[in-house]
Amino acid sequence: MKVQLQVDGSPVRAAASAAEIAATGADGLFTFEGQHDVFFPLLLAAGTTGLDLMTNVAIAPPRSPLHLAHAAYDLQLYSGGRFRLGLGSQVKAHIEKRYGSRWESPAALMAETVGAIKAIFAAWEGQRRLDFRGEFFTHTIMAPNFNPGPNPFGPPPVLLGALGPVMTRTAAEVADGLLVMPFNSARHFAERTVPAIAEGLRRAGRTAGGFQIIAQAMVAVGRDDADLAAAIDGVAALISFYGSTPAYRPVLEAEGWADVQPELNALSKQGRFAEMRRLIGDEVVARIGIVGTPEECARQIADRFAGHAGEVCCYFPGYTPAAADLADLIGALHRAPALR
Repeated sequence: MKVQLQVDGSPVRAAASAAEIAATGADGLFTFEGQHDVFFPLLLAAGTTGLDLMTNVAIAPPRSPLHLAHAAYDLQLYSGGRFRLGLGSQVKAHIEKRYGSRWESPAALMAETVGAIKAIFAAWEGQRRLDFRGEFFTHTIMAPNFNPGPNPFGPPPVLLGALGPVMTRTAAEVADGLLVMPFNSARHFAERTVPAIAEGLRRAGRTAGGFQIIAQAMVAVGRDDADLAAAIDGVAALISFYGSTPAYRPVLEAEGWADVQPELNALSKQGRFAEMRRLIGDEVVARIGIVGTPEECARQIADRFAGHAGEVCCYFPGYTPAAADLADLIGALHRAPALR
């Protein structure tokens, strides 16, 4: 199983962070759109390592498909074909209040964004004239002085991050792959995500073989009791943050914990983050996160996504795993049976 790790997003740390990730034996690295730009660190990493590169995710609604297409095409060119464009919709509050953009019909908007990007790629590849006309976007002009021409490495894959059944189905209909939301559980993945993927593929007349599924997991790994306790605390804090979001309630609901979501949401609005963390017990961490020794964590990841995902993005929120534990985790995941 291939392993992807998150690179430091700071432009003054990205190159060194990428080299450190390469030294762990990981297969690739990804950026998260948080405190820094989601594309710049990958440009630095592309010149530092030979690892696979991915945005995980670039928030699409505030951006034009053309802006996304240019950034992706250039990273694909500079990296020698090692880039994948991962897109996400975010949630209404962040799109409107953080990005200052409009929130409307998220699944339809994301489907059209993917379609527009692919139409732009096709025009640049010389496959067809640009004539994309949708509900949200119109792209009909691509004069030679704006056209970079065919990419020698081909256009990069376009992936879509999703949690709910509608967005997951949309990903399977239009994108090249799905980034499974890390706030998940074995039950939610099996009972809600997998059927939505199958339905999307069926609607689009596609086969599972050509569709990438990238697992994601919040991992609390450690051999030492103190290290493991710190890791569990970090994962629990992130679970409480994700769980406060109404759109993510279905995961808690699938596990029988729906009632905790309004409590988390109310506390988050008051900035009472320590109290949010205290609502997340060890059983919640064990079911939504991944907990244990490196070998136990690798086994849990393989079991959760068995038969569906051939790679995983590992998150270590709020803590840094011991170097030996990280190396053992990556090694154990590499030895895990092929999942697809």
